[in-house]
Amino acid sequence: MRRTLHPRPPRVPRGSAGRRPPPRVARLAAAAGLLAASLVAVASPAPAADTLLSQGRPAVASSLQGDDLPASHAVDGNPGTRWGSQWSDPQWIQVDLGAVATISQVVLRWEAAYGRAFQLQTSADATSWTTVHTTTNGTGGTQTLAVTGSGRYVRMYGTERGTGYGYSLWEFQVYGSTGPGEPGTWETVWSDDFTGPANTSPSAANWLLRTGTRYPGGAANWGTGSVETASASTNNVFLDGNGRLQIRAVRDGAGTWTSGRLETQRTDFAPQPGQLLRFQAVLRQPDVADGTGYWPGFRATGAAYRGTYTNWPGVGETDIAVDVNGRGQLAQTLHCGTAPAGVCNEYDGRTSGFASCAGCTAGYHEYTQIIDRTKTDEEIRFYLDGRQTWVVRESQVGVAAWQAAVHHGFYLRLDLAIGGSLPNAVAGRTTPVATTTSGGVLSVDRVTVSRQTGTAPTAMTDPPVPAGPSTVRVTGTQGNWQLQVNGAPYLIKGLTYGPPQNAGDGYMRDLKSMGVNTIRTWGVDDAQTPQLLDTAARHGIKVIVGHWLNQGADYVNDTAHKTAVKNEIVARVDALKGRQGVLMWDVGNEVILTMQDHGLPADVVEARRVAYAKFVDEVAVAIRAADPNHPVTSTDAYTYAWTYYKAYSPALNLLAVNSYGAIDTVRTDWIAGGHTRPYIVTEAGPDGEWEVPNDANGVPDEPTDLQKRAMYTASWNAVLGHPGVALGATEFHYGLENDFGGVWLNTLTGGWRRHGYHALKQAYTGQPTGNTPPEITSMTVANATAVPAGGQLTIDVATTDPQGDLIRYHLMASDKHVTGNRGFRHLRFTESGNRFTVTAPETLGVWKVYVYAYDGHGNVGIEQRSFRVVPPAVGGTNLSLNRPVTASSYQPTGTDGPQLPERAVDGNHGTRWASEWVPEAWLRVDLGSVQSFDHVQLAWEAAYATAYRIETSTDGNTWTAVHSTNAGDGGFDSLDVSGTGRYVRVLGTGRATGWGYSLWEFGVYRR
Repeated sequence: MRRTLHPRPPRVPRGSAGRRPPPRVARLAAAAGLLAASLVAVASPAPAADTLLSQGRPAVASSLQGDDLPASHAVDGNPGTRWGSQWSDPQWIQVDLGAVATISQVVLRWEAAYGRAFQLQTSADATSWTTVHTTTNGTGGTQTLAVTGSGRYVRMYGTERGTGYGYSLWEFQVYGSTGPGEPGTWETVWSDDFTGPANTSPSAANWLLRTGTRYPGGAANWGTGSVETASASTNNVFLDGNGRLQIRAVRDGAGTWTSGRLETQRTDFAPQPGQLLRFQAVLRQPDVADGTGYWPGFRATGAAYRGTYTNWPGVGETDIAVDVNGRGQLAQTLHCGTAPAGVCNEYDGRTSGFASCAGCTAGYHEYTQIIDRTKTDEEIRFYLDGRQTWVVRESQVGVAAWQAAVHHGFYLRLDLAIGGSLPNAVAGRTTPVATTTSGGVLSVDRVTVSRQTGTAPTAMTDPPVPAGPSTVRVTGTQGNWQLQVNGAPYLIKGLTYGPPQNAGDGYMRDLKSMGVNTIRTWGVDDAQTPQLLDTAARHGIKVIVGHWLNQGADYVNDTAHKTAVKNEIVARVDALKGRQGVLMWDVGNEVILTMQDHGLPADVVEARRVAYAKFVDEVAVAIRAADPNHPVTSTDAYTYAWTYYKAYSPALNLLAVNSYGAIDTVRTDWIAGGHTRPYIVTEAGPDGEWEVPNDANGVPDEPTDLQKRAMYTASWNAVLGHPGVALGATEFHYGLENDFGGVWLNTLTGGWRRHGYHALKQAYTGQPTGNTPPEITSMTVANATAVPAGGQLTIDVATTDPQGDLIRYHLMASDKHVTGNRGFRHLRFTESGNRFTVTAPETLGVWKVYVYAYDGHGNVGIEQRSFRVVPPAVGGTNLSLNRPVTASSYQPTGTDGPQLPERAVDGNHGTRWASEWVPEAWLRVDLGSVQSFDHVQLAWEAAYATAYRIETSTDGNTWTAVHSTNAGDGGFDSLDVSGTGRYVRVLGTGRATGWGYSLWEFGVYRR
């Protein structure tokens, strides 16, 4: 059936000699005694005993002595702040660890008001509690208590006070493990715990402080577009005197930003065969009121970058901890290969994507990367507080790119950038902004490099490219056909292929592991397709090579076009036919159906369809003459196209069709059509946008993630249900696009394995697929048919992970049904359990919200729902409604006629006023008499004002400003302003676009 190709979106693309005792920020107990000056082997304790889980996590208490002593002070890592209760028994404080954990130790750092009798308790739901420790003779001071238990919630339940005051804790520290960890013996290679006097620079023996805005000879703005000037000043980079490094971003009065960028002096942190190399940092992300443009990072960069600065990303770089815009999230990434695109999908990289990092701006957390060279398929694993959050394997990027990116020394980098490509892309605007808060700090408690020695495995190598050509035949008789490759039966188990054709090294091993033996392309890239064919062949995969034919061409009269296209195709066949990777040639895609889309009369469409089928036959004859070793087919989007091929294209060896929701009808259509050739299904998968009913908001009702999984299985079963005729399928789609169509139909959205991926892997291999994505079994959007613009949007999901992996979330939105744009925007949200709260968009119309549930193992579950954004209600009287209105200018033409001033006061948010494309414009409403008002609402179209004033006048000549801004961001501006006048106007003085100014509505209210 018909499908729509979704275009790929732009890629937005040392150490001190020892450790001092507590009080201190959270550390791994196993690392507390590491010496940085030499290699010291230490046995890692049991995984449950070494990770501080409570710091920065949500905490609540039975009571507070005062508002300045909240429960959060007991888990903030600050030994100078505390929680205090009221002066009575019993009292309690509890912390939410975010997930069920194995608890091994609790440390209570009492203030003078301690507990003489108390219990330590755990719970999975904060309702039913299990006691893991009881005492009636508490000592106060610091109590380190070994416990055995598990739970998401841990509390101290005090039953008898040791003084006449209440209960008070400087710190309530819970240690344990929420994941398998990395057991074994680790030896410290290097570390820094930032011991030193306050307001001094970090150790020059350990750290190189960059200054300026570029590397020597490197690209401007650090090659990322960030706007800060790196400084070595202790105003930006300094020790706090309590064992922490502080990197502070500061904006001066002129708007210029300074910040810090540090690199380890050492560049020889190299993973050796048979070893695991671990990079760790304990840090706290900046916590500011407005973090727009903030870009904190902890990274490892290939040593060869230093001094060259032009060999990124091939030299390799990993983002071990990155957030942007103060979102309190975490993204972890391997950058490698070439840019843009390439085997690492640059500039995105092989990335975890942004996802939840609970408490990461409020407290210190441990961020870890382990390069594991004890496996043939080497891997880089990433962790947050001991739980795996991402993994990239050698098989995912290819041997050559992996070795270039990983098999060498690294140096570590800490920086706090401001603005640049990534914050801009996530914010959807240029950052920083006028309201971005100055003074935010990336606080680093320690950095450690360690290693563990294992056994060197057999190295991964690339098999040779088999010599060609292949010989492919369609054999058999009516209803008993078979595809044979080099004399052996061949059932196509395939996927359409979306990554760059020259990046096959990054995807063929993965496809092979899925049981895929065939991929399909839509066109030939003369520079890249030969490489794709050879890379596929070396891994035992064949390619259905597509030759694109223009869907809007005049195949009746344009002889010159047809001749040129045929000659081009034959030349490409001659160039490629000798390669073992070729399976067959596929001429055209969905041309017969889409001829109806060009506004032509029915008789012209029919004539062109006949002419096209004849041309396909002509091309097939020419291809078979040039290459007798490979069959020829032609794909269309519905089986009725086969009637044209039956009548006019006898040279085709077999038929082909794209079919999604109608896959079950292909067999019956073939039988009813009396066809005498077998077929393949060249696209199949979940029901498409064009064939599902509308939802409550009037947009196509996309199947759920789990429904799509079942649809992939069903489509493959439909192919198997026509043996001897259906010779296999290339399901849709092995694509990376993370956009409207990419979520609907891709199996590898964003580089993450979807449920459809695993469904096809099980179908093709007949085996369970191993670790699978989180399953979102329900999703609801509150008041989805009427969400006020800029109001609160509440989303609830029910999610489980089949393997019990840590689930982290991200939310995105699509305005495709509003603007036609297929890309997504990142939503800023708060998370409480499985409930998410976001600020609704301010553009009217039907949107979609997408919830991403990541499992840390390369999988993602994605669920979506639509919601309708409506104008926010304003109480009182709209004084401007249908009143006389004038403007400095108006646009005389538009999609629905002149964009007149009166459209902005007609109460209809579907009509608008638009000025001419000028730098300054105004719209004025006459209230009829002098009126007092206290609210103005501006409903901007896309052509909004970044700078404007609201002004009043009694005579239409002398104006008084009652509101002004230079930080307009479009959408709805609801302004509580007080004014009096007969005339009220909005005066635009700064445009956001190259157009003029445009308002859906200009409301002046008295409430």
